[in-house]
Amino acid sequence: MPTELEELVGFIGHDNPQIRLLAVENLVPYSTSTPSIFKVNNLEPIQELKILVADHPKIAEHALTNLINLSGDVDVLKDLATDDKFLELLFHLLTRKDEPNANLLAMLLANLAKWDGLKNILEREQDAPEGLGSDSRVVNQLMDLFVKGAEGAYNKNADYDYLSYFFADLAKHAEVRQYLVKRQAYDDVIPLTKIRVFTEHKSDVRRKGVASTLKNVAFDIPSHPAFLAEDDINILPYLLLPLAGNESYDEDEMLDMLPDLQLLPPDKQRDPDPTILQTHVETLTLLTTTRPGRELLREVKVYPLIRETHMRVDNEDLRDACDRLVQVLAREEAPEEGEGEGECEPTSRVTEIVEEDDDDERIVEV
Repeated sequence: MPTELEELVGFIGHDNPQIRLLAVENLVPYSTSTPSIFKVNNLEPIQELKILVADHPKIAEHALTNLINLSGDVDVLKDLATDDKFLELLFHLLTRKDEPNANLLAMLLANLAKWDGLKNILEREQDAPEGLGSDSRVVNQLMDLFVKGAEGAYNKNADYDYLSYFFADLAKHAEVRQYLVKRQAYDDVIPLTKIRVFTEHKSDVRRKGVASTLKNVAFDIPSHPAFLAEDDINILPYLLLPLAGNESYDEDEMLDMLPDLQLLPPDKQRDPDPTILQTHVETLTLLTTTRPGRELLREVKVYPLIRETHMRVDNEDLRDACDRLVQVLAREEAPEEGEGEGECEPTSRVTEIVEEDDDDERIVEV
């Protein structure tokens, strides 16, 4: 005899929409506490949940919530991320201007990005959504959704903040890093320059995902000159401003800082999340891989900013990251010292440069 819980799972695909709704709604708690009940009969409940993503908005909402929580299971993750028809549905729904569950779709995609094969999004195409100003490439559509759709500007039901995690995890792949630093033909803009402005956004999720995207792209050493050039990607101001508080500096230090860092308002506050600050410091450390990078960071007086951050934020991991950067900046250059070439090995969202943290592999849950 099946248990009550097993019977409830069996109602996911019921013909009656009211029964389907009750089933998927009441199963949400079990998607985190008892995920094994969704893996019976070769993941049959997962297949039914995938169909319900296109059902009535309320049913779809709970189906998505279940799938978001269940995507932490590697078998479920593989099933979802390798189902081309399902991915096509997700991309289609997400880019609809009136999609009520767009934020949940973005959360699910953020989790699916942990599947390495999802980097094939670079080859995916679909009809360009009206009013988005994008082309037929899905990756460009999602980038424009994230940028133009912030705070309900494209879809009143969504802010697309979780797409920042999607791009952060995809940026672990060299092909995606190349996309992010390459000027796109349809709008003549480098994607990374679109998202850099969000390092001081009010959304913690958006700031954290963007910070990690910038860091993972910084593992591409040949792109560092473009990163640092004022007339190119020019990433330094967007890394340094979140680290700045309302401290005053000696005049000789202040005058050499980037213009964006001079004469900050008295109410300027550094980012309140120490993990985001740590990510920015680690990105700066990556930018010291080459001698020109180190010399520029010394020239624009990054050290005083790091010194104040180290002093004023009580977080051991952040202080360790600051110490590592200071050690590099304080080091005397040897004339014969070689430079790094190629790429460093990228890590997942919000990670240590040297050692990975288990928390970095966490899945978004609802």
